[in-house]
Parts: sequence; C-alpha cells; structure tokens
Amino acid sequence: MTPPRYLTKSRFKLGLECPTKLYYTKKEQYVDKKLDNDFLAALAKGGFQVGELAKCYFPGGVNIDELDYEIALAKTNELLKKDSVIIYEAAFRHDNLFIRADVIVKKGNAISIYEVKAKSADSVDEQLTTKAGLPNATWKPYLCDIAFQRYVVQNSLPGHNISAFLMVADKSSLASVDGLNQRFLLTQDPLGRAKINVIGDVSPIALGHKILCAIHVDDIIDRIFAEEVFDTYLNLSFEGLITFFSDKYEKDELIQGDLKAYCRDCEFRASSEDESYGFLSGFKECWTRVYGLTPDDFQKPSVLDIWNCRGKDSFIKERRLFQAEIHPQDLQPKTTRSSKVGEAGLSNTDRQIMQITKSKEDDNTIYCDVEGLSEIFRKFKYPLHFIDFETTAVAIPFNMGRRPYEQIAFQFSHHIIYEDGTIAHKGQWIDAEQGRFPNFQFVRELKNELDKDDGTIFRYSAHENSILNAIFRQLCESQEPDRQELCDWIKTITKSSQSTAESWIGDRNMVDLCELVKKYYYAPETNGSNSIKTVLPAIINSSSFLKEKYSQPIYGTQVKSLNFNDHIWIKFNDDGTIINPYYLLNPVFDGVDSELLDSYLTSEEGEIRDGGAAMVAYAQMQFTQIQIAEREFIRNALLKYCELDTLAMVMIWEEWNKKINI
Repeated sequence: MTPPRYLTKSRFKLGLECPTKLYYTKKEQYVDKKLDNDFLAALAKGGFQVGELAKCYFPGGVNIDELDYEIALAKTNELLKKDSVIIYEAAFRHDNLFIRADVIVKKGNAISIYEVKAKSADSVDEQLTTKAGLPNATWKPYLCDIAFQRYVVQNSLPGHNISAFLMVADKSSLASVDGLNQRFLLTQDPLGRAKINVIGDVSPIALGHKILCAIHVDDIIDRIFAEEVFDTYLNLSFEGLITFFSDKYEKDELIQGDLKAYCRDCEFRASSEDESYGFLSGFKECWTRVYGLTPDDFQKPSVLDIWNCRGKDSFIKERRLFQAEIHPQDLQPKTTRSSKVGEAGLSNTDRQIMQITKSKEDDNTIYCDVEGLSEIFRKFKYPLHFIDFETTAVAIPFNMGRRPYEQIAFQFSHHIIYEDGTIAHKGQWIDAEQGRFPNFQFVRELKNELDKDDGTIFRYSAHENSILNAIFRQLCESQEPDRQELCDWIKTITKSSQSTAESWIGDRNMVDLCELVKKYYYAPETNGSNSIKTVLPAIINSSSFLKEKYSQPIYGTQVKSLNFNDHIWIKFNDDGTIINPYYLLNPVFDGVDSELLDSYLTSEEGEIRDGGAAMVAYAQMQFTQIQIAEREFIRNALLKYCELDTLAMVMIWEEWNKKINI
C-alpha cells in the first residue's frame, strides 16, 4: 500500500525555502546534500536536548512515540477526550496536512501549542517582526512553522480555542544549577534514530531557574494570515500557500520556484562525482527548465560563484547567468565604500573584477602581489605564531551562572616559526572532560603559549578575535581570581568588537591571514572561495617549493609535530594536481563528509564557517555515553585536524615568504 503523501511541517518549511524542493525531497534518484544522519544532526543542533528539557517544564505529559501516522493520530484523539491533558509529540491531521506538535496543553476547550526550537532569544527585548508586523528575516521560518501548525490544529479541532507559542532558549537567563546539560544525553535507537536518555532528577525544582522562554505569537500569526499576498512570487496568501503546496505535494507535481543567488547552496545540486554514480541533479534540471541551459553551460563559470557579490539576483533576473556576461562596471558599488581611500591591496570590487576577468580570458594564472606582501611582511616580528581555535555554542549551559548559547572554546593549536626558519608545532590544548566550562582555562593555556615573547600572532578569519572578545566579557562577569590579568592579556592580542563595552586595539593585535589572502592573493581554482581548505591546495598546486618539501616524510621529524610521525602531506592525483591535505586525514565520523557538517552548522550570527566536524565531535564527547577508547579516538582526531589548520597557515606563509625572497 502506498503511504499517504502528507504535507508535514518540515515539508512545508522546505516549500517556503523553495517550492521546487517539495518535488525533489526524499526521492532516491536525486542527490540530497542535506545531513541525513539523524544522530549527527541531533548532535550538531542540540534540538533533541532542548526538546526534552521543554517537556520537563510541562511535567506529567504523555509521550506519543509511534511513528505510524494512523496510530499516532488515534492515540492523540483518545487523549484529547480528557478535559485536561499534556501531550508530547501529539499528532494532528487536516485533509492531507499532518503535524506532530512538540508539546500541547489542553484545559477544557483551550489548547496551547508549544513549538520548541534550538534557537535563542532575549525574553526581555526580542524583536520578531518588521515595523509592518510581519515576521522579520531571522524569525520568519520559525513563525511560519508555528503558524502552519496552528492552522492544522484549528481545522482538525473546530470549536476549540487554539493558542500558539514558540519555546526557545532564553539568552538573558542564567542557569541556577550545575550539570544541567549532562541530564540529557543523546543516544541512538536500533534504527539509528536519535533519542534522549534522561539522567537523574529533572523535576522543575531540580532543574532550577528556567532557561527556556515561551513567546506568545498568536498576534503575529493572525497578521500572517491577514496578509492578502504573503508570497509575492506565487501571488498567494499564507492560507493559499498551504493549500497550493498541499495539492501539489499530494499529486507529486512540480512547482517551479524563483531562481536566485541562494540556488548556489541547493542541496539537490549534484557534483560530477555524484552524477558518475547515477544520481540526478535537481539543480541542473531546474536551471535547464527555466533558462534552457545545455550540459556544457554547467561547465562555464557562473554568476552564482562571484565572490561576495550582492548583485547576483539582478544578474539572474536579466538572464546574465555567466561570469563572461558581467562587466567591471556592473560590480562597482552604488555608494561610496567605507574603506579608506588608498588602502593597500585589492578592494572587494577589485577582487570581483579580477575573478570575472580571469574567467572571461580563461586565465588560470595566480595573482600574488609580492610587493604588497613584502611591505606587510617587514612589519612582522619573530618568532611568528599561528593559532586556530575550535569552538561551539551549546543550548543548555554546562554550569550554574552560564547562559544558553554562550561561546565555548574547547581546543587550540599553535605553530611557531623562528627567525632562522625553523618550524614547529609548538603547542595544543583540548578539553574533553564532560560537563566542564573550559573557557577560562583555555585562555590561561593560550596565554602560557603566547606571552613568552612579543612575536606576531596570526589567525585565519575573524573567528579567533570574536571568541576572545566573548571570553573577555565572560571573565568580566566572573569571580575568577586572575580575571583582571587574563582580561588585560586578551586586550593585548585582540581588537574590541562592537558588542564589547570597552574599545581597544592591542599592541600585538592578531594579523588575519585570511584578510591578506583577500587583499594580495587570488587563485582561479578557488572559484572565489577564501576558505583555508580551498586556498591551501591552490597555494600548494602552484608551489614547487611546498610540493618538494612536504611530499617527503619530514613532518614529525625535521618539522616537529605533537601528533604526527614521518607524515607525508603532499600526495598527487593522476592528473598531477595535489590531493587536498584535509582529505588525507581519517574522517572523525565514518561515511560523513566534514564539509557537509561545516555547511550544516550555522552560528547564531548566521556565519557559516569551517570546523563543523570538530563541533559535532565535541558534542559527542559531551552529550553521549561513549567508551573510553572511542573518546580517545575522537580526541586524537580533533588534535590532528586542528594541527593541520595551523600548519595550513604556515604553508601559506612559507610560499609567500619564498616569493618575497626570490
């Protein structure tokens, strides 16, 4: 028997992202790049733990575990016959619309729906809407989700008064008990699905001060439904959108969505390797359908890949889909740039123009401003320090006095280059202990690594500076006996962020190697990306020096390493190009691409960055019951990955230094 094609809340949300995705989702012939490992997804986002904590705030409820639609519906309807009841994962159906509500509370004729999200909000001062009263961009997916749920429940239970709430982590709230997150450990059932093991007393009193807040959103939902045209592309109201998606999904009919810049990250975009295994590309079908592209067109440099370009949607609307169709004047900013006139290096626009120009001319040569780099390099002071952090932000705090989604720094790596050219992996630190807030010891260990001299410190991207600013603020609020000493030291190697009350630029303010890449270096093979995982192989491919040096088993002997012995970093593909060194490391998780985890994880600020595998691995050490051997394996894998990040920075510096001194 063919299972019913219900439009669930997750499918409705997918349709809001792009209605075409409703046609491609869950079809085995199409590649789907979304993380489909239920257990790792749960580790990555923390939603299962937040969901379980939310249930504890509504004690005495009945959990509906059954996955079968009809059984879940029958159990829910039986429970709803009671005058008062709390149900977890209650099932509701209206026509072919189906939802599972996280928590519902029924009291007589009144039903409250609570949608629990692993997201943070300030319960005191959180803006969810625009001035017009409609959801703002940040909260739109969540508010549309709960609006869809209220619609289904209201239509399945006519005559009841339905109220809707979003339940999220309250970032203004402090945990009042220790070890809160260790009471909700993640595990897997025999089918590999994530579930929570609740440890110890989780009564409301034992959980202490609530760290989740319930935001009443009925007024916003009413405003959503009152909008005559909620979706301007399809020209439909919100209710009309539900009906339209429902009908098309039930009939398995395609809806052609609007093609925009966000298509670049479509999960149904197959690589050449995917296609060689027989997978179809929903992305290619979509663009072929709308613009009549040929297979050869997909080999041409696309406007989707122009770096840091806000005009992509306009180009697509004008049917200019390829970089060869874009002119330098198209990339000139409409307003005056805020950067200083005469600032050294490439501007954003210069870099974009270089990208499209090299694309048009089929010019694969690398741009490297040796003179500009030489001027910068003269300012550096030996010994040179290269550091990289691994961090996360957990929804449920580790300790009393900590907030949800505070930044946590659990690991760093440190390479050093001495004036005589000697390179060494000088230091590292990782905290694998469960339930411990590591940040203050992290800074002490980092200070011990870096305060023995006044040499230049390098980071790659703004991340390390942001993290140290966050720890600075945490220290200021703490009772640590050495907090002033640590705060003073942080200020010497950082610059203040906008969210920090004080303002400073340290004497040893870290040099951002990524910014030097943006200003002084461009390799066409990076396709506009400045990720270190993309820049590193481009640097090596063009460097006979690095190829000769690191294709020998010197790493761990001639070059000191804390985690490798006689390691060869440079190996070659059949076509003579190098294998990305990151692909030479054993994966932290079998069968899961670390790049998929990187793209799956988005920070609270919306920043997507490398390091997703490390974040998930740390979560596994914190929030699962694993054997000592498995914990040690993960720890060692993390140490190697982080060491490669700082070695990659060293290799970039080596190649540039070699060019300067030729």
